[in-house]
Amino acid sequence: MVKVKKMNESNFSRLHKRLTVDGELIRARQEEKQGLLDEFNQESKRYFFGKISQKALASSVQKTNKELMRLDKSIRELIAKIRSTSNQIMKLSSAQTPIGYKASLTGVKNPIIKKKKKKVAKKKAVKKKTVKKKVVKKVSKKKPTKKKPAKKKK
Repeated sequence: MVKVKKMNESNFSRLHKRLTVDGELIRARQEEKQGLLDEFNQESKRYFFGKISQKALASSVQKTNKELMRLDKSIRELIAKIRSTSNQIMKLSSAQTPIGYKASLTGVKNPIIKKKKKKVAKKKAVKKKTVKKKVVKKVSKKKPTKKKPAKKKK
């Protein structure tokens, strides 16, 4: 009896949910980062108009940079998780490649299997070293030419 491959749907749905959740977390972190940048922009405007001191702005800069670095690290980690999850999904789904069967009056025939061509490394021809003979050029002696005198301007 011929059997067709079946996908583990519960595993696939679990991976799909994880992919969706990580994507939403990335979006949330990006929104949080945008809010942080807007908040810092407001702080710098307040400093420009003289409402806060330079020392207060400097502490705000440190706090903002630290938070931006934390958010960037979190986003990079989530992207790596998504890459890993998507690779798992691709592996699971690519295992479902169809097998070609032929139906005939006598029944289902064996699957049609295409053989993969092996890559054969081409042999490189060995280049023979050729010795070039040095050609000696004859140097002709030029006769010195007389320079024409420059015309005087009137």
